[in-house]
Amino acid sequence: MMDGNMFFNTMWVGHWLWMLVIAIIVIIPTWRISQRAGYPGWIGVLVIIPMVNLAFLYFIAFSNWPADKAKSGVQNE
Repeated sequence: MMDGNMFFNTMWVGHWLWMLVIAIIVIIPTWRISQRAGYPGWIGVLVIIPMVNLAFLYFIAFSNWPADKAKSGVQNE
């Protein structure tokens, strides 16, 4: 009667639920970091794409942040 499909389907749902939780845990901080750096927050979603996430990390680490430019412009006046 039971051919194992019930267990398989439960594992499949659990897998996608776990992936959703991990994605949320990763996307929320990268969204905030992007906003604080002066970039649109939606580019933080790029972190879930393989290899793009590494490019995003290097982009944030080594680019000149618009937020820093805005702060330095206000302080010089």
